[in-house]
Amino acid sequence: MDELTKSELARIRDEDQRQNRRIELLEDMSKVIQDLVLSIHGLAKDMEQMLQEQKEQGKRLDNQSKRLDALEREPGNTYKDIKKTVITAIVSALAGSLATGLILILS
Repeated sequence: MDELTKSELARIRDEDQRQNRRIELLEDMSKVIQDLVLSIHGLAKDMEQMLQEQKEQGKRLDNQSKRLDALEREPGNTYKDIKKTVITAIVSALAGSLATGLILILS
């Protein structure tokens, strides 16, 4: 082999080594990107599950809030019922007294 062929062969070998190194780097980067994509996919699934859980908790909190409101209103409703009963009893007693008085006056 002459010098020109040897130098050309050396240049081609060097070029092959550089290209092989670049391919190795690209393969490593491709693996890193693939791992990143899988991590992001897992994260998206976790976020979706968290969103569902938050919606369910919101529904539970709404139900608990409604029950708590009903419990808080109960004493007020009881007071209103007692007040109505007392007023009805007083009005009934007055009406009965008035009716009895009128009957006595008329007789």
